Amino acid sequence: MYPEKLVEQCMKRIQPYACEGFVWGKGPENPTFMLVGEAPGATEIEKGEPFIGRAGEMLNQFLDHLGITREEIYITSVVRSRPYKFETKHAKDGTVIQRKANRTPNQKEILAHAPLLDYQIATIRPKLIVTMGTIALHRLLGKEHQISADHGTLLHTSVLKLDSMETNTYSWTDQQYNVFPTYHPASIFYNRKLLGEIYEDLDKLRPLLHSLHDSAQHMSSK
Repeated sequence: MYPEKLVEQCMKRIQPYACEGFVWGKGPENPTFMLVGEAPGATEIEKGEPFIGRAGEMLNQFLDHLGITREEIYITSVVRSRPYKFETKHAKDGTVIQRKANRTPNQKEILAHAPLLDYQIATIRPKLIVTMGTIALHRLLGKEHQISADHGTLLHTSVLKLDSMETNTYSWTDQQYNVFPTYHPASIFYNRKLLGEIYEDLDKLRPLLHSLHDSAQHMSSK
C-alpha cells in the first residue's frame, strides 16, 4: 500500500486527462523481482488487479517458463489509471459505434503517477526490476535507452525518480538496481515475431533469478 496522501495527490493530478480507475500494485514485501508494466487496461480497472487481461494471460505463460508464480513477484506499472481514447467503429449493418480503447500514457500522466512508483521502489528495494515495454524502460532509465537494443540485458544502474513536480524534472537515485528490460507481453499481439525474442530474454533471465536467490540466501546465513 501507499501513503494515502500520495494516492490523493495522484488522483487529483490525473483529473484533467482521459484516464479512469486506479489499480494498486500487488505482491509480497520481498519479491523475487519487481515487474513494471505500462498501464492497466479495461479488465484490470474492472477487477482492480494488475496484468489480468490478454497481456496478463501471456505473462502467466512467461512466468511458467521461468518456473515462478505471480505470488513470488511484485507487479506494478508506470501509470495506475487506464489511459483511454474513443474509437469509432462501423458495424456490418452500418451502425456507428463509439467505444473506449486503450492508449499509450502521455508524459503528464506518467508524471502524475511518478511518486507512486518511486515510493514502491524505495520501499521494496527489489533485488531485480524487470521492465516490460518502452514506457517502463524510459521511465526508469531515460529515453536514451531503447528496448530493441537493451532487451535481454542485465543493467546495474541508478534509476530515475521524480525530482520536482513543479519543474517536471527527474534525478537519479543514489541506490543502484539490477534492471532487466524486455518487451511488453501485449507487443506480440501486433508483432508475433517478438515472441521468440521474449522467450530468449526469459532464458537469460532464469539463471539471473537463481543467482540472485543464492546470493540472498548466502547473505542471510551470515
